[in-house]
Amino acid sequence: MEYAKLVELYERLEKTPSRLDKVGMISSFLENLDDNDVRMSILLLQGKVFPKWSEKEIGLAAKTSAKIISATSGLSESIVMKDFSELGDLGLVAEKAIGKKTQMVLFSKKLSLGNVFENFRRLAETEGAGSASRKMNLVSELVSSASPKEAKYIIRTITEDLRIGVAEGVIRDAIAQAWFADVEWLGNAGKKDRFISLFLNSSGKSFVFDAEGAKKAKRMISEEKFEDFIKRNNVSEKDLSDFDENLLWKREGKIDYIITGDDSLGNDLYKRIVGYIEWAWFLNPDYAEVAIIAKNKGIIGLKKAKITPGRPIHVLLAEKAPSLEDAIESFEHVALEVKYDGMRTQIHKDGERVWLFTRRMENVTAMFPDIVDMIKRHVKVEVCVLEGESVGIDQKTGKPVPFQKLSQRIHRKYDIRKLAKEIPVQVNLFDVIFLEGEMLFDQPFSERRRILSEIVEEENGKLQLAKQLVTKDIEKARVFYQDALSAGQEGVMVKNLDAPYQPGKRVAGGWLKVKPIMETLDLVITGAVWGTGKRAGWFGSFILSARDEDGNFRECGMMGTGIKEKKTADDDVTFKDLTEMIKDDITTEKDNMVIVKPRIVLEIAYEEIQESPNYASGYALRFPRLVRIRYDRSPDEADTIERMNALFMRQKGRG
Repeated sequence: MEYAKLVELYERLEKTPSRLDKVGMISSFLENLDDNDVRMSILLLQGKVFPKWSEKEIGLAAKTSAKIISATSGLSESIVMKDFSELGDLGLVAEKAIGKKTQMVLFSKKLSLGNVFENFRRLAETEGAGSASRKMNLVSELVSSASPKEAKYIIRTITEDLRIGVAEGVIRDAIAQAWFADVEWLGNAGKKDRFISLFLNSSGKSFVFDAEGAKKAKRMISEEKFEDFIKRNNVSEKDLSDFDENLLWKREGKIDYIITGDDSLGNDLYKRIVGYIEWAWFLNPDYAEVAIIAKNKGIIGLKKAKITPGRPIHVLLAEKAPSLEDAIESFEHVALEVKYDGMRTQIHKDGERVWLFTRRMENVTAMFPDIVDMIKRHVKVEVCVLEGESVGIDQKTGKPVPFQKLSQRIHRKYDIRKLAKEIPVQVNLFDVIFLEGEMLFDQPFSERRRILSEIVEEENGKLQLAKQLVTKDIEKARVFYQDALSAGQEGVMVKNLDAPYQPGKRVAGGWLKVKPIMETLDLVITGAVWGTGKRAGWFGSFILSARDEDGNFRECGMMGTGIKEKKTADDDVTFKDLTEMIKDDITTEKDNMVIVKPRIVLEIAYEEIQESPNYASGYALRFPRLVRIRYDRSPDEADTIERMNALFMRQKGRG
């Protein structure tokens, strides 16, 4: 397939604000592609060439990309940078430059999707001496053969700034629409115009209605037009209440649309499709691979998705409880566990091979050889996936160090063994979810904990099971909670002993967390303002944003406190630190303000959430201050505007 076809889709997506329209465009594009083109297209639509759990990245700095544009267009770097400052988008700069390039390529073949994808992959895998030059050559080779539009998206991809508004949820829904029947319930008033257009304009499609759906459709467009619709399409009527879900797969059921007048039934059928796609994605976080399963194996294939040792999964997440008492009363049978202030650690073991992943699926195996050694020595099974919390330990006091200090190890590439001695870790295991080829999700937590105790040989202070108390006695629970806080930990987890494990979900019926501090927000830096006076040369304040329902980031405040001007402790975060972290992410600069790619997640405390017309989120934080950098969270795990609204409503008894 030609890369130009994907670029045409990019162009349409960028100009389309409607989420539903984006889903439809992508599904139509995907449904007739072969497997290889599906894989590449889905990754590239997310601006990636590797799944989200891979440590490989294709991103190049803006200055390097500007050099590439200069070299391939014949324009000077100063002109390229001038255009960048005006347009705020290196992709548009590349499109403009290639459109009027002074060094014309006499013979250039059309770019294939495979050629572009392979060069991007080689870009991520190029390391060592001279790698910078080789990387520039790989991109220059593509841009030299590209049309102006193709050049725009090549540069946007390598700078990780695709700008087409396609979040993971859009990809998920496009997979559902491409290879499964489109389930519609006619009580959805917001879609009435779409339904009318569907019935009046469809031809050669296969429709299944239930009796109520057919009645409502006739009323919607008239009996006469409905009869004409039947003549143009393959239309049947069935009882959908016990519909065989395997027929939802187009290849099996040969159905394009299922139309019901029962909103609850329609919603249920749709949620089944999306739920199975998400299930496969939770266990294999790569929508490219999930799409191939959906395309070739349907519902049955998605339901059979399994854990693969060495590939991280989306872990179960906890909800915040209002109080310890509320948490205890939430479940019939409860266990309290210490909530450690450390790194959520997903541990995979397959024979002598061990992999370690963080909560955000970063592969940190190489950074923690001491944990790998402990797992090999003390886990007495061949194949398993365990969960735990790894805590840094102060060698002098024996107490836990702040996560900020432990994070030095997470991002260290050199002198790893030396740092392991300086900041030793204690691993506190709390779950087993995969054992000798079998997934244990359906086992109640009490049984999983029993199995964990049998397969792990504990080494006190090194590798141990998370401290646990099984009780409904609130006084005993309070003592346990206070002991956890006195030990320097965050609080406690209150877990339902009868609950299964649900990967990728926040499940109030499973785990609740209890912490003593006001609820903070995890927000993303999306911009900054250059400082003055003592802060000159650094960014002095930072624009914070939360996610909307489509995965876009909306501003909710400006933060400049909680940051140090000079380091007085190892875990201090300075203005210089944050400036260094985001300076290569700048996409637009005007006067003293910059816009940056949403990459860095911060934990933010604040005095109050206020309604505000000045920020795109509709809310403003009063006196926001930095608590810490959330190295363990990716931007797509940042807090949502929906959560801000819930916290706002809770203030002063609003909700």
